[in-house]
Order: sequence, then structure tokens, then C-alpha cells
Amino acid sequence: MSAQTATMPEPSASSERADRPFQPLDYGLYALTVISWSASWFVISLQVGVVSPEVNLVWRFGIATVLMFGWVAFSGRRLRFSAADHLRFVALGMLLFSTNFVFFYYGALYLVSGLLSVVFSLASVINMLLGAIIMRERPSPRILAGGLTGFAGIALMFFPEIAAHGLSGSTMIGLVLCICGTLCFCTGNLVSAANQRRGLPLISTSAWSMLYGTLFCALLALLFGRPFIMEPTVSYVGSLVFLAVVSTVMAFAAYLTLLGRIGAARAGYATVIFPIFALLISTLLEGYVWSIYALAGLVLVAAGNVLVIRGGR
Repeated sequence: MSAQTATMPEPSASSERADRPFQPLDYGLYALTVISWSASWFVISLQVGVVSPEVNLVWRFGIATVLMFGWVAFSGRRLRFSAADHLRFVALGMLLFSTNFVFFYYGALYLVSGLLSVVFSLASVINMLLGAIIMRERPSPRILAGGLTGFAGIALMFFPEIAAHGLSGSTMIGLVLCICGTLCFCTGNLVSAANQRRGLPLISTSAWSMLYGTLFCALLALLFGRPFIMEPTVSYVGSLVFLAVVSTVMAFAAYLTLLGRIGAARAGYATVIFPIFALLISTLLEGYVWSIYALAGLVLVAAGNVLVIRGGR
């Protein structure tokens, strides 16, 4: 079905997609998304400092764009699209492959990585709200309860850290930046879902969108006068390769496919789980000490996860 003849799904079909049991492929896509993006919070901390966020993203998405177009060419996928489709790719690139990351990279200058992941976990709730308002994808009471339970668990896990930093000064700046990044991410989810409903191929769409996102970051770097440099260290180069190949190409392909298969509300709930694994990584690599709040929050997140991913039966 071409982009010109694609039609919007009926509300009943959307409801069935959002509430059906997970299939084996869904679990695989879900796991790849959670693991790769959970690790990215720590890896991003290895990039913040010498190189500006805009330039970091030019290198990251520049590498990813080359890989994506290579994938498209090697597999013989479609490369030619209409001008209207390219406008959609520009919108997706600016929302999902540039501005949301710029906000979070700058947020990392003010907040610890745990708080970054906590704010990003708002995407599960925001996806449901935007889906209900714009896409008319009304979540079932069980899925809504699961998302709210999981988010409450995340808040409880990081309550001591939030209480210690407060909501003023640099902490507030970091929170506002990360909330803006999350809103960009969720709006990009809707654009991606609309593209898939129009029959636009996922890989080709992602390749073009990453290209436009890279160009937008380069434009921001030029406007802000950022030098196009790279930090010649093993940690920087290694983190750049991981973020470009695993966290960008592999994880975004998995997440956007998941978005089309199970709906924005359930796919977005993967973002609620990120802080759990990010915290485990922090325990191993940064000496994080678990508290009673963290343990209680983990139970709530696990319960919310079961509510969201299990089938209606």
C-alpha cells in the first residue's frame, strides 16, 4: 500500500493492537530497546564535557546515517520519496534525531544520569496522553494503571536524590531541559507512527530522518559557534561508536518497529524500565548504593510492567 493510498486504522483495530498479548518478536524488540538505551545513559556521561552536545550529535548521527543508508542500499530498499514525504522526514529528524538529544545532553550538565532517566520515563505517560488526544488511541484502564504504577515506582526509587538536589537553581534548569527533550521524543513518536500508517518503509524513513537530524545539529553548531572537534581518547571514541551503532541504529529500528506493532502507549512504557537497568549499571560501575526506596520502587515498576505487557486475557 503506497503512502498516497494508505488510510488511518479503525479505532477498533488500534485498540486490539494496543491490548493484544506480546508475541516472541515483541519481546525481542522490547529487550533490545531497553538494554541498549539503558546503557546509553552512562555512555552519554563519557561524551559530555570537551565536545559540545551539538557536535557530539553530528558525529553520532553522521555515523548512524552512513550505516542506515548502507543498509538501505545493500538490501535494495526504497530511496526515492515525494517532497511531501521528505517534509515528514525533516519533522521526524528534528524531533527524534536531534532536538530531544540536544536537550538531554545539555541536561546532563546539570543533573546526574539517574535523574535524566527518571525524567525520560515520563514518555510512557506522555505517549498515552498524546495518543488519546491526537491519535484517539484510548488506553485500557489496565494499561493506564500499569504505566502510572511504574512511574510511581521510578519516582520512589529516585526520591532521595531528588530531595537532595531540590527543585531550584541548576536542578530546575536540568529538569526543564529534559522535559523539553521528552516532549520532542513523544511528538516524534506520533510522527513516526503516522509515517508507518502511510506505508512509508521504516528503514528508509529512518535513514532520511537521521540525515536531516544530523544536518539540523550541524546548523545549530554553526549558529552557536561550536568547534567541530573530537576528543582523542579511547573512552570518547568507544562511547561514540556504541551510541551511533547500538543506541541509535539498532535500538531506534527496534523501538520504531515496536511502536508500529503494539502502539505508542505500550512501546513508550519501555522508557519506564530504563532507569532500573541504568541504576544496575551505576551499581556496577559507579558504586551506587541501593536504599529501601529503591527496592520498594523496583517492586512497583515490576508490577506495572506486568500490567502493561500482558494480554487482555
